[in-house]
Amino acid sequence: MKASYIGEFREWAKEFSFFIEVRVRFSETDMYGHMNNTVSFTYFEQARIDYFKHLGVLMPSAIGENVKGIPIVADLQCDYVNQVYFDDVIRVFTKVAKVGNSSMDIHYLAKNQKDEVCFTGRGTVVQMDPRTGKSVPISEEDKAHLASLAVI
Repeated sequence: MKASYIGEFREWAKEFSFFIEVRVRFSETDMYGHMNNTVSFTYFEQARIDYFKHLGVLMPSAIGENVKGIPIVADLQCDYVNQVYFDDVIRVFTKVAKVGNSSMDIHYLAKNQKDEVCFTGRGTVVQMDPRTGKSVPISEEDKAHLASLAVI
């Protein structure tokens, strides 16, 4: 497994602690019972949202005039390692790999019920002003909170 965003795999994988579990639904599979290749991105989305809620960062409860920034996915990639089938239970691990001024790099690791790596991923989330559509700095409060959790 040689994805460009992963250095030494064992060290990289040890840095994950947060995960969600999903069960592959029949509607998420093809006629051969394999998980459709687009479904991993939906799993990444749910894991990312739950992770941000868990951390208490970047998730405004509603879009209003007081909201200075919202998290927008700028890019997302998935690297498939092992096949995933209908009714598999997948743990999707999520971590912040790097925090910039207005963006952060999020990494994902998905394992099945046998603890086998199924797919990995990464993506950039940009903090955007919903009124202007321009990137805005991540708040110092959110950066400090991330630093206190040792995720940057």
